[in-house]
Amino acid sequence: MSAAASTAARTRRDQVTSRIGWTVAAVVALLLAVLLSLAVGARPIAPSAVFDALLHGGRSDAAEVVRNLRVPRTLIGLIVGVALALAGTVLQGITRNPIADPGILGISQGASVGVVLAIAYAGIHTLTGYVWFAFAGAALASVAVYAIASSGRGGATPVKLALGGAAINALLVSVTMAVLTTRAAALDEFRFWQVGSVAGREAEVVGQIWPFLLVGVVLVVSVARGLDALALGEDVAKGLGQNVATVRIVGGVGATVLTGVGVAAAGPIAFIGLAVPHIARAIVGSDHRWVLPMAAIVGPVMLLVSDVIGRVVFPPSEVPAGVMTALIGVPFLVTLVRRKAVPA
Repeated sequence: MSAAASTAARTRRDQVTSRIGWTVAAVVALLLAVLLSLAVGARPIAPSAVFDALLHGGRSDAAEVVRNLRVPRTLIGLIVGVALALAGTVLQGITRNPIADPGILGISQGASVGVVLAIAYAGIHTLTGYVWFAFAGAALASVAVYAIASSGRGGATPVKLALGGAAINALLVSVTMAVLTTRAAALDEFRFWQVGSVAGREAEVVGQIWPFLLVGVVLVVSVARGLDALALGEDVAKGLGQNVATVRIVGGVGATVLTGVGVAAAGPIAFIGLAVPHIARAIVGSDHRWVLPMAAIVGPVMLLVSDVIGRVVFPPSEVPAGVMTALIGVPFLVTLVRRKAVPA
């Protein structure tokens, strides 16, 4: 083996070792975030009492709080964090746009329209009922964006996808506002959902959405290699044997399903899909076979920690997780814009 090949092999081994180390650290951070979510709140509960409630049951007040309130809330946080982080990662990959996320491309707003129509016209007033309308809205918005972007010359280029998403997002915002202004009774209920929160969710919601989470994860993982090739440009990706249209369609469907999962369960929580993919790439590099798992770990950490901070920052009231993720995400977005800026 030549010296150059030996050096390259050593570099790859070091890179894999570093990635494994960071992944283990992220898993530890996730476990700590789960413990904080179960222990911290208006009524602090000792970690020993949390473990006792989970492992041995019991009928104490602390055990009831952990099992009936905080476990469903934490599970929703885990699922939503995974879903939105993976959706954002895939959307940034298939559009080659560093600020693409479910909100910017109009998919989250499509889910919002589905929910507001369910409240205003279908008489749906429960979170478990919103789920299906949110899925339908997200799917229709995604199809509309892709249809607009794929029309005309050049097909669904990154720029056309971004512009199509912006156009659909603006249209759907107008539809939402029109419904709310003509159906004032729906405003208060929709406002509670629109802010984005994992509080007050029932265990039934978990049972409804986890199969869709599994389908979405399978779809996005299946295009990991295609996303790596697409990052080099469409012509290079085609030269490497990738079907660009298939990668975009499968990845887009996966991102739509995952967005529907997240938005249906917790409302349109911002910045998870935007910030987490960049954090994951900074940790493990640009290989999507590593980026996707890291995003799936970091997303729930960010959401659960934001939720915990929201519980304690203004006691006894709570700040919804969607507000806290925005407060955390805005400085990140400003930093991203500054680093991406090109000198005049």
